[in-house]
Amino acid sequence: MTTVTPPRDGNWVGAIARAHLPKIIGAVVLGLFAAAAGLAQPAMIGNLITTVSTNAPLLVPILAVIGLFAADAALTTVQAYVMGRTGERIVYDTRTTLIHKVLHSDVRAFSALRHGDVQARVVTDTSLLKIALAQSTASIIVDSAMVLGSLVLMLLIDPLLLGVTAACMTVASLVALLLARKLRKEAVRSRTIVGDLGADLHRAIGALNTVKACRAEGLEGHRIGKLALSARRSGIKVSALGAMLSPTMGIGLQASLAVVIVTGMGRVATGSLDAAALTAFIMYLFYLVTPLVMLFTSIGQLQQGRAAIGRINELADIAQEPSVILPPAMQETVVYGRPGVTFDRVRFAYGHDEPTLRGVSFTVPARGLTAIVGPSGSGKTTLLQLLMRFYPVQDGRILIDGQNIGSVPVHVLRGLIGYVQQEDTTLRGTIGDNLSYGIEHATAADVDRALHLAGLRDLVHSLPRGMHTELGEHGVGLSGGQRQRLAIARMLIRRPSLLLLDEATSNLDSDSELAMRTALRAIASECAVISVAHRMSTVVDADRIVVMDAGVVSAVGTHHELLRTSSLYQRLNDIQLRGESPFGEPSCADRVALPLSES
Repeated sequence: MTTVTPPRDGNWVGAIARAHLPKIIGAVVLGLFAAAAGLAQPAMIGNLITTVSTNAPLLVPILAVIGLFAADAALTTVQAYVMGRTGERIVYDTRTTLIHKVLHSDVRAFSALRHGDVQARVVTDTSLLKIALAQSTASIIVDSAMVLGSLVLMLLIDPLLLGVTAACMTVASLVALLLARKLRKEAVRSRTIVGDLGADLHRAIGALNTVKACRAEGLEGHRIGKLALSARRSGIKVSALGAMLSPTMGIGLQASLAVVIVTGMGRVATGSLDAAALTAFIMYLFYLVTPLVMLFTSIGQLQQGRAAIGRINELADIAQEPSVILPPAMQETVVYGRPGVTFDRVRFAYGHDEPTLRGVSFTVPARGLTAIVGPSGSGKTTLLQLLMRFYPVQDGRILIDGQNIGSVPVHVLRGLIGYVQQEDTTLRGTIGDNLSYGIEHATAADVDRALHLAGLRDLVHSLPRGMHTELGEHGVGLSGGQRQRLAIARMLIRRPSLLLLDEATSNLDSDSELAMRTALRAIASECAVISVAHRMSTVVDADRIVVMDAGVVSAVGTHHELLRTSSLYQRLNDIQLRGESPFGEPSCADRVALPLSES
């Protein structure tokens, strides 16, 4: 990937193209030499006709014409290859830049985008750059030179015939320019519709089970079908406008040719113009029209490309996560320290909503299990997301090992922390690929330890292909509880100093939960564990429990202490013991979900 300096004007595509400017210039120079060879051909053919009429030797004129044909063909071939290769490199660099930008984007900024539209910009819009930036740009320069050269040489042959030609071609050119402007507007609209189509299709596919469960296949099919129809209609308009460019110039050519032949033959008959000059002029007319048609075609392609370029630059400008580089000594302290965590008067709100956290303060020791419980919307998951720096702390501070996480580089901070979400993503690939995801080197002992602690060792060893067992999309092939344990094992293999569990045991059955509680005690003896939980059975062993309510800390203590001192905790505990569901549905006591699911 070519290193690109961030542009001040936000034109990332332009900055990438400028990095390849020497190759583009080289290709243009080759094209200009090819144009020169092409422009010399009519003159040499006219000279050959004159030589034939005077019975002079023909070898040198014939060799000259053959040489010009060969040079034109060779230069055009090399120029097309160089431009094609450069165009593919521009597309590659743009795609890798966008991928880097998306992967390192600020979570809040990325959440505001439609993921299907992001995919359309990275894959589809970038495919237009090869034609728009490389081929079309070079074609415009070379064809413009070809047109200008043809006009000059036609002027030298006969100004009157040139005037007749210019009158016909000017009208056709003006019509073509109007078509090109309309083409660009429709191309922008078409790219937007295609982005909407990709976003809605991505949304439906990502929630396919929900679509089927709600019997909404017809609804989604109709809604996405309407976008597909809009994309079809817009695409037809783009194709129609593009298709009209060449015929418009063709009509100009035919009119010019007819007038030139009639006028020229009359002048040849009167002796004011010789046949060789008329032949050369007509050849230049043909040489003029082809690059002129290509010129307006390239302008049309460039207009379509500009629509894509705007969308690409918009995505490339997405806000990035901050990267703060600390001195080596400070980094070493963070990486190798055993962090305790302190939330100090932390406040946070999503957008312009009411604050989710309203001055939260509590500490987490360097070792041991700390559980966070509370009703839905109390801010439990938000605490973990702030700790991971998915979102910035708006007021107050969070300290890890005594240092403000805002001053710790993101990659260093996340190297310290293992984070397991309630619906953690299991990737398509093998169990081994999922387990070692993001880790360059993992020993067999690390893998075996992680599987053992997560309660997966026996399962993996019982599979015919073991670690090489293939999983489908979203971990198809494993149960929900097994996928959660695999996600936990994925974090444990990193030996984190701080492990965050966001309701990560919610899909485990009773036996697996008991094994995981035992494992958590072992893990908590080595590092700090913060567990957002809704099962009371998973928090009774915690060294301390933080009770959240409406964005503030309601109480802190052990299970037995809170039963005596916290009315909210008592209520949550009573709900668990009665086996009640927050939605009024019956459930088993050992499987019930407290009304603590995080929003």
